[in-house]
Amino acid sequence: MSTLPAIRFADYDPKELSGMTGHVVVLVTPEGVMDQAARSANRLTKGALARLIADPGFAKHKPGTVISLCWPAGMAAEALLVLVLPRRVTPVEARQAGAKLVGAAPEKSLTVMAGSMPKAAELAMGIALRSYGFDNHKSTAEAKPASKVTIAHKAHEEISAAYAPLAAVAEGVHMTRDLVNEPANVLTTTEFARRIEEMSEIGLEIEILDEPALEDLGMGALLCVGQGSDSPSKVAIMNWKGGTEGEAPLALVGKGVVFDTGGISLKPAAGMEDMTMDMGGAGVVVGTMKALALRKARANVVGLVGLVENMPSGNATRPGDVVTSMKGDTIEVINTDAEGRLVLCDVLWYTQERFKPAGVIDLATLTGAVIIGLGHENAGVFSNDDSLCNGFLKSAKATDEGAWRLPLGQGYDDQLKSRIADMKNVGGRPAGSITAAQFLQRFIKDDMPWIHLDIAGVASVKSATAYAPKGATGWGVMALDRLVQDRFEME
Repeated sequence: MSTLPAIRFADYDPKELSGMTGHVVVLVTPEGVMDQAARSANRLTKGALARLIADPGFAKHKPGTVISLCWPAGMAAEALLVLVLPRRVTPVEARQAGAKLVGAAPEKSLTVMAGSMPKAAELAMGIALRSYGFDNHKSTAEAKPASKVTIAHKAHEEISAAYAPLAAVAEGVHMTRDLVNEPANVLTTTEFARRIEEMSEIGLEIEILDEPALEDLGMGALLCVGQGSDSPSKVAIMNWKGGTEGEAPLALVGKGVVFDTGGISLKPAAGMEDMTMDMGGAGVVVGTMKALALRKARANVVGLVGLVENMPSGNATRPGDVVTSMKGDTIEVINTDAEGRLVLCDVLWYTQERFKPAGVIDLATLTGAVIIGLGHENAGVFSNDDSLCNGFLKSAKATDEGAWRLPLGQGYDDQLKSRIADMKNVGGRPAGSITAAQFLQRFIKDDMPWIHLDIAGVASVKSATAYAPKGATGWGVMALDRLVQDRFEME
């Protein structure tokens, strides 16, 4: 499993610059104003920074740009990194700057001369988020020493305290990435449940429902997805009770299809290997619950994930089969590759029946259609409650995680009408992401605030993002944690 870099917070003393080794970072504003450490570095390097700033090209550098001066004269450092950053930096700018420092000096020791920078804890979080790699299954991978990072700050004790809860969130993001990156022969439904059970060590109450329990509950929709696989279907429950006793929790529900062949409606071979990430929604729920527990959030939050594997076999669900959900509604399975909504509908109903939550947010790599509509920049957001939805969108923006609200409506819901059952599990090609959300809304009670997040385009990507290398992004952990802070935590 990945670990965060060791980040140390130390006193700020520019007099020590000459003897610092590794990569040393100093701050310069976009207007070319040097802070105390940068001025000291300029003197040591016989005016190298002043010449850099005087160059006409310097004015073109955007905030967050990192300029590397290798083997600077007068210093023991391997490189002097000039970080272009405004004095009044926003949290997003600070996090992005931290991430760019990692990109400029991967696997190198860093000493950041942060001075009195007000968002230094956010910069440290950016470093933690971007310092991630997944090489668990490379037999030739060499053991790499953990990167050492020092943030030198005039108020280093205060910045260290501010970083602690951010580090907890970064731990949650890393866990989500680890889960989403794992191959399906490693992260089986049983192994996924085992890893969740281990989180009881950080204070979460864990419960695993096995197939007999799910049958007793009447989860026919969820069970039909996994019946073609040798891996047993499960529902894992994570309960964090950090708020007022008896207060209704926020519920997070995740789709955990550990591998999706499409079932009898078999997917094309090209790209099917990417379906190891079809448990991305469950991964985000698990990572968020870890973050909340590690930072001891003062809120009640319950996370539930449906863990299944969608495989073709002589026992697999066929197109045209009719199954009965826990709610009691019957579903005509038109396409067995539209399986995530069958998993979620039963877990959503169970969540409302058992926990009577204050609100429900479900996450799923649900449709390819959302990628066509929004690409890999934004998750699709659907909701029946403007207040909760606007709160989430605000949190997503504050944490630099792209999210865009899409509509719901009766016309879309009508596409789900079935000739022989209460509904079909697909509504055809038009508005595929919306009809999927409409299907889920049928399992949300009338008075229940609800958000559906379709994260198919953002859970795992083919190129590096601002905060992650290519592969799993951990999208959603930061936004959900921020929503809990802003809306559900006690004062």
